[in-house]
Amino acid sequence: MSRFLSNVKDLDAFMKAIKECKEDVFLRKNDGTEQFNLKSTLSEYIGIEKLCDEHGSDYEIFCNSAADESKLLKFFYEREH
Repeated sequence: MSRFLSNVKDLDAFMKAIKECKEDVFLRKNDGTEQFNLKSTLSEYIGIEKLCDEHGSDYEIFCNSAADESKLLKFFYEREH
């Protein structure tokens, strides 16, 4: 889902989509050196800062559940079209 992260313009809608997920959702640096659970309030703030940073494209989103991943893919797809 990393290609979609550059399309996140509405952070409120993005975070609402994450909150609707049943299990954990992670923002992970592509090289695996950093990982933030976006369902945790503290990690959420750090993760959003990372996405807004000039290196936001170095991160990807992954979910613990296929159903949650489908929800987020739908969220991103709807914003592309």
